[in-house]
Amino acid sequence: TLFRSMADEISKARVAQAGGDTIFGKIIRKEIPAKIIYEDEQCIAFHDISPQAPIHILVVPKKAIARMSEVEVADETLLGHLMTVASKCAAKLDVTNGYRLVVNEGPDGGQSVYHIHIHLLAGRQMGWPPG
Repeated sequence: TLFRSMADEISKARVAQAGGDTIFGKIIRKEIPAKIIYEDEQCIAFHDISPQAPIHILVVPKKAIARMSEVEVADETLLGHLMTVASKCAAKLDVTNGYRLVVNEGPDGGQSVYHIHIHLLAGRQMGWPPG
């Protein structure tokens, strides 16, 4: 169920550590398959293998940045590009009734992969407050 998979993600976040290669690096290098819906020189977007909504896309920069707390001023353009790509993905998937964008930071924020990424969630009513 949705609640069990959310609990699984929190459990993963509690033990995940920054450093080293990640599953996203392997997807970027095409070493493991993913259902890619967008790619350019700066980022890649693909369907999450453990979706938390009927539509769950991950937008991942090709530059390896472990955490949002580690971004630099030089990354501002890249971060804006990720947001624009998320919007393009929503349009490509005919999301017309709204969506949520999420970035998790650190263990308490639920980050389970230490390579920054944006979650695009759509296809159901989102609750508030999140988490």
